[in-house]
Amino acid sequence: MGHSGDIIRGIYEAFGRGDIPAVLGALDDQCNWQEADSFAWAEGNPYIGPNAVLEGIFQRIGAELDNFAATPSSFIEGGDAVAVEGRYTGTVKATDKPVDAQFVHVWRLEGGKVVRFQQYTDTKQWSEAFSS
Repeated sequence: MGHSGDIIRGIYEAFGRGDIPAVLGALDDQCNWQEADSFAWAEGNPYIGPNAVLEGIFQRIGAELDNFAATPSSFIEGGDAVAVEGRYTGTVKATDKPVDAQFVHVWRLEGGKVVRFQQYTDTKQWSEAFSS
């Protein structure tokens, strides 16, 4: 794996350890973070910068989900772009409904920092899990 792939792999490893400061440290100050259309947290799109991602995404994950994981299964690297296939798992606290949904994340880097993130996931499954 090349340099960009190593950076992105490190982000998933840090997230898995709960090291959110390391994840946020990998983002450019003007990182453009996009959740999938119709996803539970897409109303804030685009989230610009690490603080917006922290408040709009990561804090909500902690508040709204139990046992959340974003587990990558493959990395596809092309220069400064990395696509990651994987699965989200967890349980929505408000409904006690589990989620086991595919994702693809597309990351773009410049100068070793993430400048753009795009999420694709099974929004129907997420919507059903959040519905009581």
